[in-house]
Amino acid sequence: MTFSLVGEVVNLVIWVLSTIGLPGLLALMVLESFGIPPVPSEVILPFSGFLIVDGQFPLAWTIVVAIVGGLIGSYAGYAVGRWGRHRITGIGLGALRIETDHLERMDRWFTRHGEATVGFARLVPVVRSYISYPAGTARMEPIRFGVYTTLGATPFTLALLYAGMQLGSHWSTVSSYFTDFDYVAAALVAAGVVYLILLVGGWITPGWPPRWASRRTQGTPSTVPRPPPP
Repeated sequence: MTFSLVGEVVNLVIWVLSTIGLPGLLALMVLESFGIPPVPSEVILPFSGFLIVDGQFPLAWTIVVAIVGGLIGSYAGYAVGRWGRHRITGIGLGALRIETDHLERMDRWFTRHGEATVGFARLVPVVRSYISYPAGTARMEPIRFGVYTTLGATPFTLALLYAGMQLGSHWSTVSSYFTDFDYVAAALVAAGVVYLILLVGGWITPGWPPRWASRRTQGTPSTVPRPPPP
């Protein structure tokens, strides 16, 4: 007998939607946008689309509930990031320790590119569930955060609902197509983490493409002052 964690999650999502209805959809979308534990929107939304075609879910209310649930979960993640901002300062080892200037650098990024970052991230599987945390840590203006979260999440939500409606009982085909996207997104997240580690550690300089930071040499003959002659 084998156990499939993914299969169990899918079965749980189907049970919640089939048994609880729209309140279950709201709860699942809150969890999906909060990101902990990972709940796949690629299962929630296509199956909801199937339930629309099957007559169990009303179209308009399904769209509203899915978007509102995602927004609630996003603000929950935002609040955790903002509340924990000063609690993460000093965390780390050696050069990888999170310092105040690292947070200030994040603040500047979200001040300049926060809208585009949040809006685009909501269109990317995996990343969309976790962008709220750095946005909150960077203290992005809450109204702007909500507006661009909604703008980015709405087409993603509508696309998956529509796919489920078109495929009907074969809604699960959607999730199979998104598997490769999930791998790509996970690889991008891993690359981003490596980039941040190298940046915080001082091994590379900010910007793109990344460049190795020059190390100042100390104690060389050209820099060590010579004693005065007797």
